[in-house]
Amino acid sequence: MSWSDWQQVNGDGLVFDEILYEKKHHAELGGGIARVTINKPDKYNVMTLETVEQMFRAFYDANHDTSIGLIVMAGAGKNFGTGGDVEWETWGLRKGFYFRYPHNRLVRNSRKPVLAQVQGYCLGGHNHMAYCCDFTIAADTAMFGQAGPRVSSPADGFFVPYLTKVVGAKKAREMWMLCRKYSAEQAERMGLVNEVVPAGDLEATVDRWAEELLALSPGCLEVLKAAFDQELDGYQEMGAISSSMYPDWFDSPEGKEGGVAFMDGRRTPRFWELREREAGEHRELMKRYLEETPAARKTTGKD
Repeated sequence: MSWSDWQQVNGDGLVFDEILYEKKHHAELGGGIARVTINKPDKYNVMTLETVEQMFRAFYDANHDTSIGLIVMAGAGKNFGTGGDVEWETWGLRKGFYFRYPHNRLVRNSRKPVLAQVQGYCLGGHNHMAYCCDFTIAADTAMFGQAGPRVSSPADGFFVPYLTKVVGAKKAREMWMLCRKYSAEQAERMGLVNEVVPAGDLEATVDRWAEELLALSPGCLEVLKAAFDQELDGYQEMGAISSSMYPDWFDSPEGKEGGVAFMDGRRTPRFWELREREAGEHRELMKRYLEETPAARKTTGKD
């Protein structure tokens, strides 16, 4: 079966500098696929909100193109991607948590099925974007995992508990809380990916999966995707837990330390040293407060 060549999509609002947006169509089956590729290979395809904004425009266009039956999410170069840009996150995550939408919401709101085409590193935000996709095809070079606690970059919202549906509760907590990395073969055994193939066969395998989907009723697939995805609406949106537990996280020493340590030659973060210093300062503040306030001493039984 034959495909047309990939054609870059052009038009009003569809001129991009952080992603590539392409489409191709199948000669016999009639439908086509759209491919959104994060195009920052020299920076491991890291994302900022500008990346997500450009992805939104491409997803919007693909979802309103009646000839498209599948959206492929990809990364340029040797890696799918390593999550958020740590330098940008020093301020940008405030918008991500308290103002804007996560990139996974694009996958959730997409009417068309979304397939992640993964090679190399698939870490952090790219990992949870991939497992939120309807399908994931991985090259045997792929490596999956989360990194948030390593760089004091918190995450909450529907995409955290949703992983329990994909790999089970224990494995999901292991991935998120221990920041371990998993090979493509391990990921397949966990149920994190649908198929693992040699790196040289990755695009051909994605085409084969696309052909299977394009041979089916696109309307039925859209209904099925929506039916599967509706369970995600029972989870909280990103930022709800973080803002209640740590409303000033990004302005705290611990909140800054992970990113600073990463940019400072990837040194070991001083999380516990900072916590002990903060606890000591709190104890000293409380001591002075009790010394200065007789009524407070009575409420704590200090008299």
